[in-house]
Amino acid sequence: MPLDQSVHQRFSSRAGLLLSALGIAVGTGNIWRFPRIAAQNGGDEGAGALIIAWIIFLFLWSIPLIIAEYFIGKKHRSGVISSFAKGMGQRFAWMGAFVAFVATAISFFYAIIVGWALYYFFQMLVNPLPSDSTASLALWDNFQDGYFPFLTHIIVVIVGILAISRGVKSIEKVNKILIPTLIVIILIAVIRAITLPGAGDGIAYLFRPQWSQLKDPNIWLQALTQNAWDTGAGWGLFLTYAAYMKMEHGSVKNAFITGIGNNVISLLMAIMIFGTVFSVMQAGMGYSDGEVLEVMRNSGPASTGLTFIWLPQLFGMMSFGKPLAVLFFLGLAFAGFSSLISMFELTTRVLVDKGVKRKKALWIVVGAAYVLGIPSAMSLDILANQDFVWGLGLIISGVFIAIHALKYGLDKFKSSDLLAETDWKAGKWWELLLRYFIPLAGTILLLWWMYLSATEFAPDNWYNPLNPYSVMTCVLQWGVVSALFIYYNRKYSL
Repeated sequence: MPLDQSVHQRFSSRAGLLLSALGIAVGTGNIWRFPRIAAQNGGDEGAGALIIAWIIFLFLWSIPLIIAEYFIGKKHRSGVISSFAKGMGQRFAWMGAFVAFVATAISFFYAIIVGWALYYFFQMLVNPLPSDSTASLALWDNFQDGYFPFLTHIIVVIVGILAISRGVKSIEKVNKILIPTLIVIILIAVIRAITLPGAGDGIAYLFRPQWSQLKDPNIWLQALTQNAWDTGAGWGLFLTYAAYMKMEHGSVKNAFITGIGNNVISLLMAIMIFGTVFSVMQAGMGYSDGEVLEVMRNSGPASTGLTFIWLPQLFGMMSFGKPLAVLFFLGLAFAGFSSLISMFELTTRVLVDKGVKRKKALWIVVGAAYVLGIPSAMSLDILANQDFVWGLGLIISGVFIAIHALKYGLDKFKSSDLLAETDWKAGKWWELLLRYFIPLAGTILLLWWMYLSATEFAPDNWYNPLNPYSVMTCVLQWGVVSALFIYYNRKYSL
């Protein structure tokens, strides 16, 4: 079968679809990003306020958007840009292009992080585990200061492309291996982590809310961004996979299973990380709560090295720690690959929809992913900036997905030809959230954050585009991308 005909493939079973959907959701966003976001945004008393806001957004933002993406993909059987053009009209294709670009931009630095996991897998396999925090930090610093990030980056990109080379058939086969293996590995590591002396203090801090933080718009912004990040809601990834769904595969039920399953994995990973760090530094080294938190928040720019610096020590304190460390970082690499291939498939499908042969599209994605990922491989500050900018960009993407569903017509998505007999109903609650909450919450939260950044949070830096966490660095990058897509949409009808 010619590779171009892969657009007509379908997931062979509901299990294959569900595992592939979990592959989108369960990735480094859970294992690498969520614990560091919790560490960065926890208060003196605890990080529970962030978790409360994060869970709220799971049900008010992420699950409704995943349902919408499933409906859009099943209806139009196309990639993101073509789906927007079909559902909203050709002049709105630029909105689909923005959604597709956000996911593609994330894939550029996401592949770097998967490369970190791959490097650590080989390190744990051939070398002794680091015996203390100094050795663990040295392992991290030596890796970041050398050429290995560039080597692991190209390996990850090539393997990721091979995983989607035959379309949904190869995607389904890969995820049937990756996701069950990952879940088993995580459960083994978490069970051991919670038995470490002093781990209970870290877990208690993780879930203890500092109620005053809920007045801070940044907590809500970070919670929304993180939930979109680790569920995959609003990326266009579920939309892309939904183009390969059979009609009998339910949209609503699968959205709930995917979203809730994803958040459970994130919480397990945060329990592992916080329990480990508090055990190592408080029970083992006599650090105070404040000193432990300070170390966690300074494990690389924006805590980017948190998982990689502290997890090796967790396994060093275990019986059979070395084989478990090997399995964990292999599992982390698996998780990253399962999400990365969905991003690569999104970009590839967009090109195929425009008439590019799949084989050629794969080569284009390989080249772009590697070349445009090099800056993040060179600098953790650039990687943290891209994570910040396009993580917030997911809020805009989510609003665009909601606008698409509204303009096309929510009633049309609930017509019988898109609903499986065994699926749950997308009731009035879904319509209200898509029509009112998501567009308003996304817009108000971004504007609120920008205003307070300019007046309170960073009045001296908000307008500096070279500051990696400023308002202007976001506005400039979003603005340039949007302007280009609007211009080419009018000129060439994207």
